[in-house]
Amino acid sequence: MTLSCEEVAVLGVFRTYLMSPGKMLCFSHQELKAFQEPLAQLTEKGLLIAEGFQGGYSLTECGFAAMKDGA
Repeated sequence: MTLSCEEVAVLGVFRTYLMSPGKMLCFSHQELKAFQEPLAQLTEKGLLIAEGFQGGYSLTECGFAAMKDGA
């Protein structure tokens, strides 16, 4: 699966915080504005789950693998 530079940057944020699948990461309002499109794309691709908490996203197993691979 090919990811855009913006999608890779979002996964890099998850990598920075050593996130694992199912653990929610909350993006700030500013980050949400900057990453709105790549967050939606990663969710559509099944790599992220949008949580009920505003700005909260978690990695799926596939998203975790992509993050670890440095996608």
